[in-house]
Amino acid sequence: MFILHLLLFLLPFITYGLWLWLSKRNTEPGRWSAKPMAWLTLVGLVLVIAGLVGMASFDHAPDGANWRPSEMRDGVFVPGRYE
Repeated sequence: MFILHLLLFLLPFITYGLWLWLSKRNTEPGRWSAKPMAWLTLVGLVLVIAGLVGMASFDHAPDGANWRPSEMRDGVFVPGRYE
């Protein structure tokens, strides 16, 4: 899950970098200055928060299900699950 949120945060930076590279504007030194970085950081944080809210809203247990934590059974890892 950490990788997903990291990707959501980095997505605006990657998109901006690709846009600069494709438009050949990456040679101008002011393109990665503080103002675009502040906006990219803000958009990245909004995407991460939206991802967290979405996961909290849609990741529910089925009604009447009990959580069984992960365990080692006969040397085999059995992941956590709802029963």
